[in-house]
Order: sequence, then structure tokens, then C-alpha cells
Amino acid sequence: MVVAGKVFRLSETLSLNEIASRLEDYRVEEPYEEGDYKFTLVTEVVGLLPKPEENMLKGVYSHDYVIHVFHRGKVAPLPRTIEALFSFAQREDTTFLTVVEKKRLANFIANKLSEILFDRVGGIVEARIPPETLRDFHLKNPEDTKITFFDNVDIPNVNKLSLYGPDLINTSIFEDYCKHGDLWYVVARAKEYGYVVGVTRDASVTIFNLTDKEKYLEYVTKEVYPLILK
Repeated sequence: MVVAGKVFRLSETLSLNEIASRLEDYRVEEPYEEGDYKFTLVTEVVGLLPKPEENMLKGVYSHDYVIHVFHRGKVAPLPRTIEALFSFAQREDTTFLTVVEKKRLANFIANKLSEILFDRVGGIVEARIPPETLRDFHLKNPEDTKITFFDNVDIPNVNKLSLYGPDLINTSIFEDYCKHGDLWYVVARAKEYGYVVGVTRDASVTIFNLTDKEKYLEYVTKEVYPLILK
């Protein structure tokens, strides 16, 4: 029961209509041959759904790749497909991209979408949440914060600091850690939703007690985008 994803932003202005027109009908086929095995690997964008009332565009990025499996004394190639839900959304003067996949794969897909939209990597970049804003997120749910991580620590030979436990709000050590490092990661319970949410400064968001990807997007849209815009 975990849904993970990551939020990015466009580094150049592009309307949702322009994004939709560039992604619509995108499909690339690549032949793959290995010994007696022949496949056609397909990368495409499907299920584009404009939601103008929400300033949002949803879709699915579908990508074929090959893994190798051991079968009857031989190693054989086997095609697999990734299907990742994504959404573009415009808020104020920023266009966000959320990819509902774990961080490494989300980064890969963001770069591929950048290549489709801008013919290069770098048109879509990481969104960032300032340490002080992440601290505000913690203070919004102080009694329900379970885990905090700090980086950029100024103590010699200490790279990162962490705190675990149900009573972090009652510990003076949390304030002390804030003086020595920047808050990088917070896991807290969002009271309004009942979700246990992990948020990092690079806008990776994990909801640990959720399986519905659409509800994940709703949460990120309402709660995480404002953190980035601050």
C-alpha cells in the first residue's frame, strides 16, 4: 500500500494546449533482435485527458524494455512494459509535472517527456521545496511527525542527521538539529486525509497507506504544489 511519485517543473513557458498537441499521438517503435528473438519495442503517450476546469492535463507514459530471464538452461530476453501516470498542471506562473513512479524511474520519464516537448533534456527540471518550508510542513503536523532527516550538516565528519519516533515535537534535539543542518525529509500523518506522507526537498512524495494513484495526484496538487510555490 504505497504510492510514490515526484514533482517537476517546466523551465520554459508552455501552455497545456501546446503540451497536449506535442504529446498527442506520440509513438516510437524500435526493432529489437537478439539471437532467435525478435521484438518491437514501443514508447508512446496514451490516454491524454485535458481537464481545463482544473488547469490540468493527464496521461500515461508507456515504455517497453527488455529484461533477461533464465529458462531451461538458457538466458532469454523478455519484453516488459512500464506504464506511468503523469499530470501537467498550471499554478500561478509555474507549470508542474507529476510522475507517479519511484524517484529513479520518475526522473527517467521526466527527461523523456522533456525530449518530446523541447527536443532536449533540461526543459523539465526538478522542483524544490526550501528547508524552511519543509519545516513548516512538519510544524503543521507536529504531533504526527514520525521521521526527519537533515543534510548540509555543519558538524565536522557528520554528513546527515536523523530522528525517529512518535514524540519528535517534544524533543529539544529537533530544534538543535535545525541549527546544524537543513531539513531534507519529513514523514508525517496528514490529519485531513489520514495519509502517512513522506516529502523530500526535491519534491519526491510517498504516501505509505494509499493505493489509488488518482487520489495521490489530488493530494500532491492540493498540498505539495503550494509548498513549492512558497
